[in-house]
Amino acid sequence: MPGRSRQSDGNAGLPDGTALAYYKSPIGVIEVAGTDRGVLSLDFADGAKAHAGRAVPVLAECLNEIDEYFRGRRKVFTLALDLRGTDFQKAVWRELLKVPFGKTTSYGAIARALGNGKAMRAVGGANHRNPVSIIVPCHRVVGADGSLTGYGGGLWRKEWLLAHERKHA
Repeated sequence: MPGRSRQSDGNAGLPDGTALAYYKSPIGVIEVAGTDRGVLSLDFADGAKAHAGRAVPVLAECLNEIDEYFRGRRKVFTLALDLRGTDFQKAVWRELLKVPFGKTTSYGAIARALGNGKAMRAVGGANHRNPVSIIVPCHRVVGADGSLTGYGGGLWRKEWLLAHERKHA
């Protein structure tokens, strides 16, 4: 169910004026941060609760799309993103956006798609720094042998997200 949003007071290293919203998902509370340019971050916020505040259009849209995703009705996100990172990180994140709902890829496949098949560790580092998990689907990256590898939200969440997508693909 969609939560509420509030304005950031500059805490947690977010730019001043960043708006925050919360969503209670089946796998924990999700905190979404946004700017006028788009969604800035999406992270699991264990222990957080929704806060009342001014609704921000990009966050209202994000909460709606996240809700549709968890209900199995959304396979592609259409939100504006305000991604901040190095050029290489952004290139990796663009490749992640190409991985279809319900499918997986490997770090090596992403590295090869970027023209450097030996950059698997760098791809892993960029994947780890993905600021908008679920929307930029870093959970869809697995080991070359198909095994589940690290996920910032915890491997149990990665496993849940992949099972959810297989169920609704």
